[in-house]
Amino acid sequence: MWAKPITLSGSQVTLAPLSQAHAADLAEASADGNLSQLWYTSVPAPADVPAEIDRRLALQRTGSMVAFAILDAQGRAVGMTTYMNIDAANQRLEIGSTWYRKSVQRSGLNTECKLLMLRHAFETLGAIAVEFRTHRLNQQSRRAIERLGAQLDGVLRAHMKMPNGTLRDTAVYSITAADWPTIQAHLTNALAR
Repeated sequence: MWAKPITLSGSQVTLAPLSQAHAADLAEASADGNLSQLWYTSVPAPADVPAEIDRRLALQRTGSMVAFAILDAQGRAVGMTTYMNIDAANQRLEIGSTWYRKSVQRSGLNTECKLLMLRHAFETLGAIAVEFRTHRLNQQSRRAIERLGAQLDGVLRAHMKMPNGTLRDTAVYSITAADWPTIQAHLTNALAR
């Protein structure tokens, strides 16, 4: 496996290998803001969190995903994220399937989480590029990705079916290895403010 489960720690956040031990915290996190009701994203309902953890861990066993619980400074799981669509041959991966409880959104946790994941991807794994994908209409997610410094590569029209039956146009962003030094300086500065 090119990308493997690992713990990544910062000053505000720790990314820990996802396990069922995080299920209770994550069910509470999903309920905070009723996140599963957002039609343009896929956050599990509180009762569905254990099954979502199992789904992510099954993909991890195949080598296509590395799943993390996002832990706050108190060690409480406040969301999930992954390395996904892992392409070891081309040294590319996506950071995605990320969600946070409503009360920690826009708090700086996402910035530090992405800094840790990008640093590991570029400096340890030797990634050539890291992608981010979101629903074209998910403006909150698109703004967060753009604040990281990722560039829009394009929009995949009618890319996938959503649980409610609508078709998702997927906005695809990326950061390349050549971009990384500037992006790292940008994110480090953002965290210092």
